[in-house]
Amino acid sequence: MPPVHYRLKNFPPRDIEWSRLIPLLGPTAAAVARYDGMLAAVPNPAVLLAPLTTQEAVLSSKIEGTQATMGEVLEFEAGGEPESAALREDIHEVLQYRAAMREAERLLGGLPFSLRVLRGAHAVLLDGVRGQSKSPGEFRKGQAWIGSPACSIDQAKYVAAEPDQLAELMAAWERYANDKAADQLVQTAVLHAEFEAVHPFADGNGRLGRLLIPLFLAHVGIIRRPMFYVSAYLEAHRAAYYDRLLAVSRDGDWTGWCEFFLEAIRSQAVDNLAKTSAILDLFEAMKRRLPELTRSQHAVLALDWIFERPIFSSVDFVGKAGIPEATARRFLRLFEAEGVLRAVAAGSGRRPTIFGFPPLLDIVEGRPLP
Repeated sequence: MPPVHYRLKNFPPRDIEWSRLIPLLGPTAAAVARYDGMLAAVPNPAVLLAPLTTQEAVLSSKIEGTQATMGEVLEFEAGGEPESAALREDIHEVLQYRAAMREAERLLGGLPFSLRVLRGAHAVLLDGVRGQSKSPGEFRKGQAWIGSPACSIDQAKYVAAEPDQLAELMAAWERYANDKAADQLVQTAVLHAEFEAVHPFADGNGRLGRLLIPLFLAHVGIIRRPMFYVSAYLEAHRAAYYDRLLAVSRDGDWTGWCEFFLEAIRSQAVDNLAKTSAILDLFEAMKRRLPELTRSQHAVLALDWIFERPIFSSVDFVGKAGIPEATARRFLRLFEAEGVLRAVAAGSGRRPTIFGFPPLLDIVEGRPLP
């Protein structure tokens, strides 16, 4: 079967069938609004939702073939040693995804939604990882195609836009991102699909395209911060995700893609709300329990530390949590004895013990709580 090629003069789409989308828009917008309302109730979301941000980076990277789990990423950050060089590289890609999100959010503090933000995030995304030789922050100079590993362009499933078209195509993409649209959720869907179809960079397009979804939702005010986690749905429906994107270039089927995207956003808004609510309930419960256990004014520092880093080393906790050393060591002994924390990796010699906070990890990774 011959490859599908990028379809010129198909953006912005002029033939979306709004009659098919209108029944989806209300439920999707309502689900996102409920999640955003919960987000407003979260004290210090950068701390409490940090594990969800890491899980989003894990799942978005997994769509591209990485195998690292959230536990492995957090254990590595706590000083653990990956089992293989390949796993180490996977973990670094996840960490750079998270760093790219932070960089894009920083840039958007003083810049419009623009190609400059895009390039800045891409440069961080590929910094020090497998794609670092593929012009981080710069549009590609060669042709790109998608298919099985090492396939030729003739064997590809999809052939992206020509390199000499990229400047014009991405300028049009930027203009559309800053235009007033009939509906901003549909605008987000169109921006994501066009970005993936153009494939402007030599590597990292899939991850960057998914990273742009919460950034744009926050930029236009649909959510208050770019803390919307969509990759779980896209990873679970990976075949349909790729098929719907491909159909835009193959058949001009923007409506089918937008239907899929709106359902992804609605479903993930429901999931995000449930997880955020469960995290907040757990935080409130621990806010009562830890002071009772410790009888210490430093319990609140321990609480924030555990929620921001649900896997951490004893050395980091003792040295960086802002708690007097003797008190911090007492806390760790007490929390392990009372079942608050569990040793993930026992200390040995100069290697510290690595602790985990299972209830929070279970919520983030979607495991049922006992």
